[in-house]
Amino acid sequence: MARRAFNLPNMLTYARILAVPLVVLCFFLEGRLQSSDFARWAALIIFIIASVTDYLDGYLARAWQQTSNIGRMLDPIADKLLVATCLLLLAADTDQRGGIAGWSLWAAIIILCREILVSGLREYLAALKVSVPVTQLAKWKTAIQMVAIAFLLLGPTGDKIVPYWTQIGLTLLWIAALVTLYTGYDYFRAGVKHIIDE
Repeated sequence: MARRAFNLPNMLTYARILAVPLVVLCFFLEGRLQSSDFARWAALIIFIIASVTDYLDGYLARAWQQTSNIGRMLDPIADKLLVATCLLLLAADTDQRGGIAGWSLWAAIIILCREILVSGLREYLAALKVSVPVTQLAKWKTAIQMVAIAFLLLGPTGDKIVPYWTQIGLTLLWIAALVTLYTGYDYFRAGVKHIIDE
């Protein structure tokens, strides 16, 4: 049992959870360093590595037949912790350099609310022994969401290299939010018949 808990796929999941406070630390250091570019690049690199582990842990667990209950439980939690923390950090940036402000906050709220609602639905359906598979569109939603957050984490530092870097990130965030609405509706449509039957 302990061997399964500490196999490589699960270790990658644990690493993704540990990446969350590291990204927070980068934002904390940003205001205390003379150059905020270093903190932004560090946050982006940590986020990209963490995002790659999201793909690798599931792939390796299936390929090596190392799936485990703890992995199935922690994998979505790690994803949601990483995404929610980054969105909150970007929204809480008092100088609004992260780009999530004004109307863009609604895109972040849509994404966060959907994640919480779908998690609750999955938990309820799991108690009924009903599995709701992840759709291909939901996977695309996650990919767009991760790319949008990566753009916004670099934010003004990226604007120095590529014009409209932050605006590209905001556009991708809104696309992710719209796909999020549709996939959230899709999950509830699939799950509501089980709720009514129950």
